[in-house]
Amino acid sequence: MRSGARLGIDVGRARIGVSRCDSGGLLAVPVETVPRSAEGDADVRRILAIADEYEAIELVVGNPLSLSGAPTPSTDDAVEFAGRLAGASPGRPVRLVDERLSTVSAQQALRATGKKAKQQRPIVDQVAAVIILQHAIDAERASGHAPGRTLDTDEGP
Repeated sequence: MRSGARLGIDVGRARIGVSRCDSGGLLAVPVETVPRSAEGDADVRRILAIADEYEAIELVVGNPLSLSGAPTPSTDDAVEFAGRLAGASPGRPVRLVDERLSTVSAQQALRATGKKAKQQRPIVDQVAAVIILQHAIDAERASGHAPGRTLDTDEGP
């Protein structure tokens, strides 16, 4: 297991959930929900500021594939956003990992705590980001290999 904090990122159309893990890669925790920028790159700048604050060695972005593993319009959006992160932060790897059902799992977990759908909205993206990152660090610990794939800085949608 590589040492160093990482950020988990759940890209949505309106909001981006952000989580982080400790430098030992043991536990992912929620950080914040970043509003998605319609224009400009305020969302990218905020996520990179969080990465700097926690001295993250890499950014782990959820790659929302369909249940069959095929790409979806959300996949294209997440890959495009990950490409923007990679281009704005050379030297800090951006890794795409399979995130099938992370938002559904987050909603179920919140529902189990008694949160109604309206109460979930502000935090569901953070919980999904925690699920994405926790899965990634658990997979790395189990296999000894970093999960998913690293996005090249020149790779785009």
